[in-house]
Amino acid sequence: MSDQSPPAGWTPRDPDTPPGALDPRARQSARGRTRPGTRPPGPGGGPGGKARRGRTGWRRLLPTWRMVLGAVLLLALLIGGGLVAGYLLVDIPPANAAATAQSNVYLYSDGSQLARDGEVNRVNVALSQIPRTVQEAVLAAEDRDFYSERAVDPKAMVRAAWNTATGKGTQSGSTITQQYVKNYYLGQEQTIKRKAKEFFIAIKLGREKSKAYILEGYLNTSYFGRNAYGIQAASQAYYGKEVGRLTTAEGAYLATLLNSPSAFDVVSHPQSRARALARWNYVLDGMVTKGWLSSAERATTQFPEPGKVRAAAGLSGQRGYLVEAVKEFILNREILDDKTLAEGGYRITTTIDRRLQADFVEAVEDRMLGKLDPEAHPADRVVRAGGVSIDPATGKVVALYGGLDYTRQYVNNATRHDYQVASTFKPFVFAAAVENDSRTQDGRRITPHTVYNGDNKRPVVGGRIRFAPENEGQISYGNITVSTATDLSVNAVYAQMAVDVGTARVKKTAIDLGIPEDTPNFVVGPAMALGTLQASVLDMTQAYATLADHGRRTPYTFLEEIAKGDDTVPLPERTPVQAISREAADTTTSMLVSVVDNGTGTAALAAGHPAAGKTGTAELDRSAWFAAYTPNLVTVVAMMGQDPDTGSLESLYGALGEPRIGGGGYPARIWAAYTKSALEGTDPVDFELDLQPGAAQPPPPSWQPESPRETPGEDTPSPSQQPTPPSGGQDNGGQGDGGRTQGGRDNGGQDGGGRDNGGQAQGGRDTGGRTQGGQDGGGTGRDDEGATTSGPRGGTGTGASGGGWDGGGTIGGPRPPSAFLE
Repeated sequence: MSDQSPPAGWTPRDPDTPPGALDPRARQSARGRTRPGTRPPGPGGGPGGKARRGRTGWRRLLPTWRMVLGAVLLLALLIGGGLVAGYLLVDIPPANAAATAQSNVYLYSDGSQLARDGEVNRVNVALSQIPRTVQEAVLAAEDRDFYSERAVDPKAMVRAAWNTATGKGTQSGSTITQQYVKNYYLGQEQTIKRKAKEFFIAIKLGREKSKAYILEGYLNTSYFGRNAYGIQAASQAYYGKEVGRLTTAEGAYLATLLNSPSAFDVVSHPQSRARALARWNYVLDGMVTKGWLSSAERATTQFPEPGKVRAAAGLSGQRGYLVEAVKEFILNREILDDKTLAEGGYRITTTIDRRLQADFVEAVEDRMLGKLDPEAHPADRVVRAGGVSIDPATGKVVALYGGLDYTRQYVNNATRHDYQVASTFKPFVFAAAVENDSRTQDGRRITPHTVYNGDNKRPVVGGRIRFAPENEGQISYGNITVSTATDLSVNAVYAQMAVDVGTARVKKTAIDLGIPEDTPNFVVGPAMALGTLQASVLDMTQAYATLADHGRRTPYTFLEEIAKGDDTVPLPERTPVQAISREAADTTTSMLVSVVDNGTGTAALAAGHPAAGKTGTAELDRSAWFAAYTPNLVTVVAMMGQDPDTGSLESLYGALGEPRIGGGGYPARIWAAYTKSALEGTDPVDFELDLQPGAAQPPPPSWQPESPRETPGEDTPSPSQQPTPPSGGQDNGGQGDGGRTQGGRDNGGQDGGGRDNGGQAQGGRDTGGRTQGGQDGGGTGRDDEGATTSGPRGGTGTGASGGGWDGGGTIGGPRPPSAFLE
């Protein structure tokens, strides 16, 4: 059968032409057949048909609504299937090891055992034995909708995850049911696997067990601090009573502890008292909101002070202080959380050197504790001491002295934050001056040789508030150099210097050196130069370690390693940073060397190693400090006054039979004894210092500067106005029997009559030491032929009875109590 003829106007198609394609002649012919005013046929076929255009450009990258719908349905199917599978596959396990938690083992740096942190204290009780108000306090603190909500709260979990991810703090989105599952069946580790198990076990438990069963389990497994697991153990640990006798206020405090057991213990962490009280109030207000407590009863509820900590016998002596300091370090740096650490089983190797730790304890006992006699001197009962020693090159804490005995005095004197640091802060003011190239009010660069007026109660110039500080002993020094003002710890000079530098800059420098920004009473103002802030001994050691390491701050650490089984816990990075310039740090060190050689810290010379340091005595002698370092070891020692019964801060007046206690006395002697033992067998090493320009120039005479420059608005003192300093020893009447041992550095000075033939001796620097003539008082000249000047720094006192800058008082007698700092 022959092919039919094509219709008229049909154009033959090339076999190689793709379907739908037209050759140019065909396209032209087609255009020619389109009538004016009409649309070409659409892809659907007929004339005038509607054209369908495919997506072009970037629109092709977007999924269609069919694709989106399919993806959503698939995701929902997967999630639903996963939930069903998880629910079916995850069973409620037996109790975990935390229900019978292990002890942690703490080791010295050499691997020998330091301590164990005790066995778990847990006693289970029935829910019926727990007062209803105590149950409600816990619910107000942790899960106010416990009885009405489901076992898990997805919204809260998502909200907590979002807050954590966006930097609003790590938060828990767990219900009490989930927390109970974590406490009793799982563990505290923060992993996705553990959270997934917790989710499914909580759902099953919520379906199979009553709310009462879950709440009882939660109250019996939660950690409350003080090694107490469960509400009954906590009741005994904090209030020494059975849980059934707890009051509403006491129950609310125990509920407060669930949020942060260690931090909210107001006995062991008094610095956290404000936060603990805020949380306690939150709990009580929540009870009122839920109708569990009347407003009238709430208004009359007083905070229930918890009892003293009863430490485990295995933590007696210094062991408990060391363990608590290490724990605090771990928790504060979020290496482990409180509950995870409490589960135990960790092997914690510390940086504490066993030999140096023993040396520190021996130094405190020999130089101070062994001399206490409360029957003869009632003030001896309030004497306490704290100390820390750090290797500045590594930042490792090698020794720590926390107090008399951890089982007798729980608060760690090395880490507490409630005593003023006094004049040990002054070096930070000078370091800030060099770091910022600061100048005096009349434009002179501040160096160790810059002259300031050191008169008592001299008003500070240039500040926004009026401030006229008293000098220790209320002595007026006239025009003196910064170096001499540092030797003698002159408040008037340093208050003015703080204003010249800028008090905000001073604070920044202190923070850069290592003082925490949130230190109590760290208030910007000229008074900060006197050391009114309340930094811990540990914090001050960190800051002085930065000075010792030429301005390079290496964050301190207590940890070499934390391991559990075959697993090692990651430790935070401790990258050293150049906190201040080497020039600023080293120039400060050069002045602190002078304090030890010529000033209030001469007792440190007994260590037998070159040292730089600063003394400090707080208001009303509540604390006395000595912070000092050799090139390779930094140690801070503080004496503190605290009532052993009430815990209140007390004055050290009359302690150890002395009218006053200064930083250059017992603290400096403890420092010297410890440092001598710690560095035994090593050669003395001199400081290698890079000083600021002009700092190395020989100073002008101490009391008659060659070209005195006046501070604007001040008159130059006449000779009759020159200071009359104390006549006694620089600490406690002199360093031993009227001076540096019977009249100076050994019987008349350093080698038979002073530093050579009466120089700085025989009425110069001794013959009575810093007594009977004071620090000059008869010589003419300096070095080998006499004292500095012709008599101004002299006096008529003798030894402790004659007065002194720290421990003896003003001329002729003991210093009266005062409200200022040295």
